[in-house]
Amino acid sequence: MKVLFAGTPEFARVSLAALVAAGVTPVAVLTQPDRPAGRGKKLTASPVKQFATSYDIAVLQPSTLRDADVLSELAALKPDLMIVAAYGLILPQEALDLPTHGCLNVHASVLPRWRGAAPIQAAILNADKTTGVSLMSMTGGLDCGPVFLSESIALGVAETAAELHDRLATLGGKLLVENLDKILSGTITAAEQNESLATYAAKIKTSDARLQWQLSAADIDRRIRAYNPAPGAWFMLGEERVKCWRARVSDANNNASDVAAGTILSADREGIVVACGSGSIVLSELQRPGKSRVSAQQFAAVTDLCGRVLA
Repeated sequence: MKVLFAGTPEFARVSLAALVAAGVTPVAVLTQPDRPAGRGKKLTASPVKQFATSYDIAVLQPSTLRDADVLSELAALKPDLMIVAAYGLILPQEALDLPTHGCLNVHASVLPRWRGAAPIQAAILNADKTTGVSLMSMTGGLDCGPVFLSESIALGVAETAAELHDRLATLGGKLLVENLDKILSGTITAAEQNESLATYAAKIKTSDARLQWQLSAADIDRRIRAYNPAPGAWFMLGEERVKCWRARVSDANNNASDVAAGTILSADREGIVVACGSGSIVLSELQRPGKSRVSAQQFAAVTDLCGRVLA
C-alpha cells in the first residue's frame, strides 16, 4: 500500500504520527511551503514537514496542485491512497483521481455540520454542545463527500480552541488508524451527507476577532475562547490594540446595564470587569503589542483603567 499524506498544521501532524506509529509510513508527504513565523518572520517549516523530515519521509511543497509537472510527480509515485488532514490547498479533480483508492479526509467536525476552514472555532462560537471528527471520502466540493464514520465528543464549558484542537487532533489520529483497514477492505462504507443539514465555517480573519462589547457577556466569552490561539481576540484601549486570552462571564450584580457597553467597571486582582450589551465579563489574561501575556492584575497595575471605555 503506497500512501501519500497531505497536511500542514499540528492537527495534521498528529494524524501522520499516528499512521507512522501504526506502521503506515507514507511514500511522501505533501505540505504547504515554509512560511514566515514569529517576531523575526523567519521561514519556518510546517509541523508536518518537521515530523516527516525527522523520519526521512520525502516532502513535497508545491504552491498549487494544478500544475501539470506537480501532478506528473505525484502520478509517478503510483499512490494507492491519499490521506488528507488540514492541508490548506485545494485538490483539483486530477489530484483526487490519482490514488487507486481515492482520497480520505480527516475533518474536525461531525459532518455535514461545519464544513470549511474553521470548524473548531465555529463549534465554540455557536455554543455547540458536541463536536467531533469525521473520516470522509473526498470529492470536488467543499467537505461534501460521503462520510465513512464520525465520532462525537462534548465541548467543555470553558474550553478554548487550542484545547479543543488538541483533543480533536488526538481523536482524528485514533479514528484513522483504527478504521483504515476497514475502509480499504469495504467493511465500512461511506454514506452521503444530508445537504439540508450542512453548515459552513469560513476562514477566520483578524477583523473577526475584534471584540464587540454590545454583544452579551456569554457571546464575548465564546469569542475569546474561539480565537485562542489564533488570531487572538482583541480590542482597542485608546490607540493601543490589546489582546485578551482568558476571561469569564461575571456572576456579580454590578449594574452593568447602567453604563455604555465596553465601560470598565472595576479592575483588581480578580480581573478587569467590563460592561457588555447584556451582563459583564471579567478579563483575566491580556497582552499588549510586542509584550508578553500578563494577568489582569499586572495589566491594571500599570494602567489607569476604571471608567475607561474599550472599543
